[in-house]
Order: sequence, then structure tokens, then C-alpha cells
Amino acid sequence: MPSTESYQLLLAAAAACEDKKAEDIRILALDPSESGLTDYFLICNGTNDRQNVAITDEIELRLKRDFGTYPNSVEGRRQGEWILMDYVDFIVHVFSAEKRAHYGLERMRKSATTISVAELSAELKALIATTRARTVKPAAAKKVAAKKVASKGVPAKKAPAKKAPAKAAKKIAKKTSKA
Repeated sequence: MPSTESYQLLLAAAAACEDKKAEDIRILALDPSESGLTDYFLICNGTNDRQNVAITDEIELRLKRDFGTYPNSVEGRRQGEWILMDYVDFIVHVFSAEKRAHYGLERMRKSATTISVAELSAELKALIATTRARTVKPAAAKKVAAKKVASKGVPAKKAPAKKAPAKAAKKIAKKTSKA
């Protein structure tokens, strides 16, 4: 299962596509048995090569600024007809409309599941909620135990006081001067 950060990166990349007016944005969840390279494809197209470059620039800028993440590689930026950005957990494909129709990645990946941005966002929220629930339970259990002990009138254990460094230094100085 992909990490919370992977979902956040993918959603941020999809938002960058939307902000730069990319068309037909799709997220494909790839079948793990077919694709050992990545978990998702983010596919979209622009109306021209310059827009495709602008879309990829925005994705790269946003993920760098918000997450400190850079793509492992970027291919095709110079031509602009099909730009591929590899972020390991997902790969972004920005096509011209003609190249997208010609190559048909969606047709090639028949076992992949198309996920909407809303569905991915809901999965991220659920993942965050379960992660929080796991981390909150141990802390809540400690609070309940402390309340039970306090209600029984048993004093809570205090941590031993730490000696101030100056006092310790004076004691050492006294010991060495006596010797």
C-alpha cells in the first residue's frame, strides 16, 4: 500500500495539472503483478507543446516547493509532445492530444483501475485517520492509567531531580583540591 506522502505527492501533481488547464486528467492505479516499476500513472494532455512544458514545470515546482521532492528523471521536455516525469511511486505522462490517442496508455494498461482525484483524496483521508488512530491509542491509554492511579490516592512517580551542572562542578573541584 502506498504511503501517505505518495498520495499527497500524487494529489499535488494532479492539482498542478488542473491549475495549468490540463485536459482529461486520469490517475491509473496499476496492478502490482503487471507493473513492478511504479504504483500509479498520472496521465493528462495539453493543447500544445508549450502548455505541456508549462504543466510539467508546474508539477516539478510544486512538488519541490511543498515536499522537497524532485523527479528521478524527466524525458521529452525538449519536444513537448510526450513528457514523462518519474517520481518512483508514480509516473506523470503529459501528452499532446494526438500522441495520447496514438499511444493509448489507458488501453495498454487494461488491468489498471482509473481513480478520480476525489477518490484518491478520500483514500488519503482514510489513511491519515487510521494512522492517527494507531498513534493516539497508546497515548490515550497512558492518560487513562494515570487518571486511575490519581483517583486511588496513590502519588504518581516523579522523575529524579537532575543536579545542576554548576553544583556538580563545584563538588568535583572540592574533591580534587582536598586530594
